Amino acid sequence: MKEKIQELERQIAALPIGYISKKTINGKTRYYHQWTENGKKHSQYLRDGELEPLQEQIEQRKVLQAQLKELQAKMPKVRQPKLDFETSVIVGKGLAAMSQGVKGWGLRDCFGQLEDYLYSNESDRVCLVFGLRRTGKTTMLRQAIARMSKEDLSRTAYIKARRSDTMAMMNRDLKKLFDAGFRYVFIDEVTLMRDFIDSAALFSDVFAAMGMKIILSGTDSLGFWLAMDQELYDRAKPIHTTFIPYREYSRLLGIDSIDEYIRYGGTLRAGELAFDDEDVNAQDASFRDDESTRRYIDTAICKNIQHSLACYEAGGHFRHLYSLYEAGELTSAINRIIEDMNHRFLLSVLTDDFQSHDLRLTASNLRKERDPEKRTEILDHIDTESVTQRLMELLDIRNKEEQSIGITDTHIREIKEYLSALELIVNCPIETADPGAKSVEHILFTQPGMRYCQAQALVHSLMKDETFSALSELEKTQAAGRILEEVRGRMLEDIVLLETMKSADREHRVFKLQFAVGEFDMVIYDEKENCCEIFEIKHSDKQVSAQYRHLADQEKCDKTERRFGPIRGRYVLYRGEDAALENGVQYRNVERYLNDLPEMDITPVQEAGIEQTGPVL
Repeated sequence: MKEKIQELERQIAALPIGYISKKTINGKTRYYHQWTENGKKHSQYLRDGELEPLQEQIEQRKVLQAQLKELQAKMPKVRQPKLDFETSVIVGKGLAAMSQGVKGWGLRDCFGQLEDYLYSNESDRVCLVFGLRRTGKTTMLRQAIARMSKEDLSRTAYIKARRSDTMAMMNRDLKKLFDAGFRYVFIDEVTLMRDFIDSAALFSDVFAAMGMKIILSGTDSLGFWLAMDQELYDRAKPIHTTFIPYREYSRLLGIDSIDEYIRYGGTLRAGELAFDDEDVNAQDASFRDDESTRRYIDTAICKNIQHSLACYEAGGHFRHLYSLYEAGELTSAINRIIEDMNHRFLLSVLTDDFQSHDLRLTASNLRKERDPEKRTEILDHIDTESVTQRLMELLDIRNKEEQSIGITDTHIREIKEYLSALELIVNCPIETADPGAKSVEHILFTQPGMRYCQAQALVHSLMKDETFSALSELEKTQAAGRILEEVRGRMLEDIVLLETMKSADREHRVFKLQFAVGEFDMVIYDEKENCCEIFEIKHSDKQVSAQYRHLADQEKCDKTERRFGPIRGRYVLYRGEDAALENGVQYRNVERYLNDLPEMDITPVQEAGIEQTGPVL
């Protein structure tokens, strides 16, 4: 009978709630679907063909609800024994109240993995929900609880771990819960316990093996990474929350602007998926200014690494970082390395973009700008070479100063390893057309808001330097604006490259391809079919021939085809509308491209009478 009740509850949850109302407006009958959710009334107009299917579903829901009520009435009443816990355990009414507020919130893309674990038949494994702060971990736990059937909810407990808790206390409470018939246990902030990493096998080898579903979540995601290498090796189902792609960010927060994602992407803001986090709710976006960004790096990244290493093997895994930790300088060193990567990123923007043909292109576009307030000839007069040289000198001076604090290459390598484990950075090596050449390291940040805010702060600090005192305020503003536009352009390249790479299956390789002069911003290589597609990525909503000059360069295309097979498509991803040019180059809207990922199928497409091949964009 329990199984039948659970199945009915799941079927009912999948069917629409509410009722259908009929209104006569100007002599015409219209039908509306009306329902109440989270205390708010909703109404949706029904178009032709939508009325009858909805009526059937609503009627089916009523029939199933009647069946459920009849079965529930036959179930014997079960009284839960009163239990005394040492940790902070929430069950029963408190659990239902805690989960009530998230019922109308959007689900992370990875949420399905959590429910798959909860209702699977597997045992001996725990589920780990981990990622950096403000990426929806606790919300996912609350949403999973909110979607449970009444029967499952009665056997569910939520524990909010505290720094004063120990694995011995947790063990005793889990035994009490098991003896009382509880089978689902969500343990949040479990990495706060200092002995978690070295004792994590307790959850998998004892309680999961006994049939309990154990879901562990915590802020110190590096702690889970370390535990999975030792105590939980091959006994954990990991669910990663750090990486929030544009399509998911857009869906959850209701935004459709790639520029907003560049400025703030990486965390979920307050009001949508924030829970029990005063710091989030105090100010909206995590990366609203340099101070908030530094605080996020300190709390979400530096302390994450430091706390996890201190707890693991009694601090015996610090390796070469121990001297920095002992001197109280590890947090500062991690911050400096993150900043240094951003300085190098900005330096590459200056050397590769600011002095390039794109500057003349922008000068031309600004001259022809339709909006009189934005139309300017300032870039025709600014001493670009001089400005660029001054900025580069300042950046080099800062880098030299930072290198004088004694951070060695070994320190940098180990810290970057931990940043990679936290999924903050991903290496997407740059390839060359020469098969014998080594690939070049290319670091991509998974949290664009962090990178942009630091680059923005650096640009503004450079603009205040005395070497720019000879420039007028207008020239300084235009120079800063131009650099930040180039930063957004380069970041858009990185975002597309990262999200395409993460969406690719094993048969597709995604990379940037460099030549002696120039590059393809992205190449998708189909290893099975031995063919490729080439892309330029532009932070622009205009179509200009200079944008696809590399795609039309026969020498570059010949070199590419010798190594990566026939070119099946040439694309410019930009912020304008889709278009197919007569020369075979296809313009695609970058926001729609990102929203359509992870589609990676290479299939023929017909448009404007031109046969095209390429990914479904």
